[in-house]
Amino acid sequence: MIDKRVKNAKEAIEGIKDGMTLMLGGFGLCGIPENSINALVESDVKDVTCISNNAGVDDFGLGLLLQKRQIKKMISSYVGENAEFERQMLSGELEVELTPQGTLAEKCRAAQAGIPAFYTPAGYGTEIAEGKEVKDFNGKPHILEHAYKADFSIVKAWKGDHVGNLIFKGSARNFNHPMAGAAKITIAEVEELVEPGVLDPNEVHIPGIMVQRIFQGEKFEKRIEQRTVRKKD
Repeated sequence: MIDKRVKNAKEAIEGIKDGMTLMLGGFGLCGIPENSINALVESDVKDVTCISNNAGVDDFGLGLLLQKRQIKKMISSYVGENAEFERQMLSGELEVELTPQGTLAEKCRAAQAGIPAFYTPAGYGTEIAEGKEVKDFNGKPHILEHAYKADFSIVKAWKGDHVGNLIFKGSARNFNHPMAGAAKITIAEVEELVEPGVLDPNEVHIPGIMVQRIFQGEKFEKRIEQRTVRKKD
């Protein structure tokens, strides 16, 4: 078995260079690879294309990379709660490719499975379909979507072992699951790193063969985008 452990986030992101395409797991602020993103901010890498459901918030997650103008293009399903993302998009400072959420997930999963392209009805009749091949299936038009091609995929998991097996927890599974193994190199940031054999094989979501680097993160903030509480009666 290959020990895929690296010391920390800084070592995990080695090899990420200007102009590369990165997949980053998470949904809003849920399940984002916090330590890895902070390491990217400190690395000053620039002109990267980020594939992520959205860009977090202004002062956390991918919002930190946006603040430093390190992202050249965002491929997302929506702008979300990030005012700086919206401002850069509307001003033309940032290239943005908005994609239906299910299509974004499937383009990741297709890359993970080695499927080059697929047809989907989502987006037909909208700007999403412009310039894309259309075919009818059972009398319904579908557009051809190609799987993503990324240099690095950076995901966050609850538990992992030295050989890269991963377990996600609750809703933090989100885009982390289809992005693991969907790029040339997958980096896994975990809350708890254990010895091989500790994880129950029946509970493993991603097998270690899909992961090239793994490390245990620290000081996770796990912020909530919008906290709503019921008033006391």
